[in-house]
Amino acid sequence: MQHKLPYTKGIVIVYTGSGKGKTTAALGLALRASGHGMRTAMIQFIKATTPTGEVSAAHNVPGLEILPLGKGFVQTTTDGKPAPQHVAAAKKALHVALQRMRSGECEMLILDEVNVALSRGLLDDSELQSFLKQRPPALTLILTGRGAPEWLVNLADLVTEMRVIKFPSLKAQPGIEY
Repeated sequence: MQHKLPYTKGIVIVYTGSGKGKTTAALGLALRASGHGMRTAMIQFIKATTPTGEVSAAHNVPGLEILPLGKGFVQTTTDGKPAPQHVAAAKKALHVALQRMRSGECEMLILDEVNVALSRGLLDDSELQSFLKQRPPALTLILTGRGAPEWLVNLADLVTEMRVIKFPSLKAQPGIEY
């Protein structure tokens, strides 16, 4: 069931760069969208089903669905190619994203770390380009991850690059990194 959007034209947003905060920025927009009664689906291309703060919190945010469909840190084979299970997971994530987009069940769709899936060879540029051509005009699409390709930066309506200015030498902490 689709409901009336507060706007008629969605935009394509890219959060990229080597700094922290890309997923967090996307989640901030999802939270804001929830406050307007909009529904958001976040498809996670790299993160595995390990419990994360955002997945736990999503149960308390109306209209927010987070699907961690990755296999975690991308492993490679002896020839340097990504392991087949990681490729299969990324292709499945793109397929699920396409289903959510076609269903009309969300007004905002986040492809979390899809840029990493591209740069690590889990997806081909042509697969994501085909996906983008099918985006309904009213859907806001957010693509995150370091290493956004130039063609995607050129296509997007809004691009923000996170850069590292200072970084603590601490191991990943709950509530900050996951």
